[in-house]
Formats: sequence, structure tokens, C-alpha cells
Amino acid sequence: MTPADLSRTVLHAVRRAVDEDALRAPVPARVRVERTRPGGSGDYACAVALQLAGPAALPALEVARILRERVVAEPGVGRVEITGPGFLSFTLDAPAESDRAVLAAVREQGLAYGHGDALRDEIHQFHHAREVRAAVTAQAVFRLLVAQGARGRTTCEQAPDPDWVRLGVTVNAYGTPPTPLTEIRPVPAGATAGELLERLGPDAARWGLLRAAGHDRAALGPELLVQGEANPLFRVRYAHARARALTRGAAALGFTAEAGAPTAHGESPTEPTATTVHDAAARPLLDLIADHPGILLAGARHRAPDRVARQLEAVAHAFFDFHDSCPPLPAGDEKPSAAHRARLAIAEAAGTVLAGGLSLLGIRAPEHL
Repeated sequence: MTPADLSRTVLHAVRRAVDEDALRAPVPARVRVERTRPGGSGDYACAVALQLAGPAALPALEVARILRERVVAEPGVGRVEITGPGFLSFTLDAPAESDRAVLAAVREQGLAYGHGDALRDEIHQFHHAREVRAAVTAQAVFRLLVAQGARGRTTCEQAPDPDWVRLGVTVNAYGTPPTPLTEIRPVPAGATAGELLERLGPDAARWGLLRAAGHDRAALGPELLVQGEANPLFRVRYAHARARALTRGAAALGFTAEAGAPTAHGESPTEPTATTVHDAAARPLLDLIADHPGILLAGARHRAPDRVARQLEAVAHAFFDFHDSCPPLPAGDEKPSAAHRARLAIAEAAGTVLAGGLSLLGIRAPEHL
């Protein structure tokens, strides 16, 4: 069960409780679940009972009890506890199966993994100054919203800078709007689009403009071009390129990440076991991959593409830790095994998440680096 699946499961429980007249409250449009914080109980937590307590005219603990009865027997949910003033804490059943579900979702959805329709009923129009960081940020926010099903457009105070096109920015209209619009006004970059393109090129320029939160000054120095670990953009793109290289290497050895695929040595196809999927070093990476849809949704809701950039940095860091501790490719005379196929599936999913996230930020993900 993925976090998105769990969110839908809880929302379904709320609907059932309302339909059965056990709970008299409006059904929310969505239910948010989050990873349990350090010291907490279970894998995920949800505060929906506290949200519904007022409208339902019931104590939050009673609302939590009503919802717990309707969630605890759902497939994939191992245990549901009520903690604190009324939080629901979930421990998912069969974690290996949950991991496989996440990896299968990434494989099936590809670069669209994490996209959804949570914001399908929303229409946004963003207005920004004739300034390169504002323009790039507005465009990135627009991409994130569209990926979550929303519709919208961007407008500028004045005619756009022609160089914005090379940064992937389009403006639907310009001028003073007849009614006030939501404004995108990050700290200005202090340089024009032409200057940034000349110094950094489009990819590094976009990363530098989007990586910092809007209220912080963007770092736009030559460090963005450094081909080394100290440069987060390089690490993210190199992690993606390395993941793609692993797929090519596995193909050369005659195996794939697909469960049950035959190997070059004629090994009997087997399903990866919980042990092979759950190498200790894989846990942080698997968790980040599972959390990716929630990060994209939060980035859209809060108009914060910097959240996506930081998520990609975390995925890249976890990917290299996993890659070094649990090599997805056999070495020497070692034969490809179920463990290698399971590890390769995780590495490929990480590469897909990195490519998809970079795409939403308008940045290329090279196959070779």
C-alpha cells in the first residue's frame, strides 16, 4: 500500500462512516497522511479525526474510534492505533508487498509517477513581475499544478523578456490585470535571463533559480557548473545517469529488473523475496520513492518547487548509499540473482523519480553524464 492508497483508504472510511450515519460531518475533498515523526507510532499518521471533530460535534478520540473500526480490516493495513488527542497511526502490513506495489507503480506510470488529480477542481492564475526568477518560478508552479490535475495560466506585468523562451518560460498574457491575481514574487535573481544563460546555460540557471525557497536569495554562482559531488544538481543528474547505466549493464548480462526474468546463466526465475527487497540500505531510498507523490502534491499546493528540488537531492543521496552498499549488478563470476533483480528494480525506480522530478522543474535528465 502506497501513501496515496492509504489516503484513499482513510477517505473511503470517512465516507462509509457518514453514509452509515455514524459520523455527521462533511466529507473532506482529501485526507492527508504523513510519515510518522521520530518517536511516534506506526509507519504513517493522520489527523483527520481532529479535523472532523468540530463539524461532527464529537470528541476527536470518538471520531478516531469510528474511523479506526472502518480502516483496520482493509487490505494492506496491519494495525491502526489512536494516539495523542485523536491521531490515527497506521502500521502497514507486509512491507515487502507494499514496496513492490510502489515499484510497480513507478514502472507502470514512468515519468508521470506522482502525478494525480487531487487538484482537478482548481483553477489558478499567477501574475508575476518582468523578472527572470519570478517568471521561472511561476512556470514551475504551473507545471506542478497541472501535474495534479489543476488548470491555470500565467501573466506578466509587462511584455516578457525574449530570452525567457530559452528557459522554457511562456506567458499567456501581460499587462495590468482587471482584478487582483495571485502574485509570484520571489527574491529577484539580480541578473537577466540572457546573463544567466550565458554564464550557466538553461539547466543550471533553472536549478539555481528554483532550488532556494522564494524568500531566500538564489545561489547563481559558478558552483552550479562544477562536475562533482559538491554540486547538488550534478549529483541528481549523475544519479539518474548511473541508474540508466545499470539498466544497460544488466541488459548486457542478460537480465532485467522484472520479477521472474530469465538470466544469461539459465537461472530459474524466482520472485524476489522480502529479504532481497529489504536490504537495510534500501529502506531510506524506498521510503523516498514512496513519498514522492506527496512531495509533488505539497510543492503544487504551497507553490514551492524548491521542495521538489530538495526531494531530488535526497533521492540522489540515498541512491548512492544504496548503490554502494547493495550493488545491483553482479561482480566477477557472480551470477545474476533474484537479489540483483530486486535491487535493479529499486535503482530504476529511483532513476525514474529523478527524471520525472527534473522534468517538472524544466531540467533535462541526461542518459549519459
